[in-house]
Amino acid sequence: MSGITALVLAGSRQGAADPLAVAGNVSHKALLPVGGQAMILRVVTALRASGRIGRIAISIESPQALAPIIGLLGDVEILPAASGPSKSVAEALDLLGAPLLVTTADHALLQPEWVRQFLDDQPADADLAIGLAERKAILAALPNTRRTYLKFSDGAVSGCNLFYLRTLEARRAVVLWQRLEALRKQPLHMIAAFGVWPLIRFATGTLSKRAALKHIGRKTELAVGAVEMKNGLAAVDVDKLQDLELVEELFRTGRI
Repeated sequence: MSGITALVLAGSRQGAADPLAVAGNVSHKALLPVGGQAMILRVVTALRASGRIGRIAISIESPQALAPIIGLLGDVEILPAASGPSKSVAEALDLLGAPLLVTTADHALLQPEWVRQFLDDQPADADLAIGLAERKAILAALPNTRRTYLKFSDGAVSGCNLFYLRTLEARRAVVLWQRLEALRKQPLHMIAAFGVWPLIRFATGTLSKRAALKHIGRKTELAVGAVEMKNGLAAVDVDKLQDLELVEELFRTGRI
């Protein structure tokens, strides 16, 4: 099969019911209808329509949850989700191999051209690349939106839920992600795991994006890069009710 393998993370965090899933009366947030279609269906459709993806796998705890839409999803593989997203990615990388494009089921606005741009603009020889959108691009697309930004000395950015693991060695970055995920409620241990000096520089606004990526590369012995997404809407996912309302409005007004 030609084309890149894509992994869609659709699991729920272990031991916690997602508020949006509960509000929408669905088992998983991935099944929440947005613009008349389940979010995960929109993501899978965009991946397939990009013309660059040859194999699609969905990571979810219960394959039965997808039963209502399995006929619409087409040829996909279902993988059991692990206890958290980082572990799910690690297990999928072991099974599916590299290169591996990773995105999330709540990336409801995902467009085929974004997938193509992300893959076409990959940094040369990077083991791992992350999709980012500059604040100016986000505000150009959504002037009144309030997003969460990482503020670097050379500009503020927001993540786009797009990751490209070009080599199997990228698993080392996933292992670091697992450590940080496990320590998310222990800030002092998290600082120790990631490094004190870069966090001080980040907190004081003196850390650049390039320096941050280089630090991750040193910690993992990888070449780590970023792809700046041209459309600021690529940074919009559906994490909370306000996001859902925003995305519904974009579909309703034909802005996406």
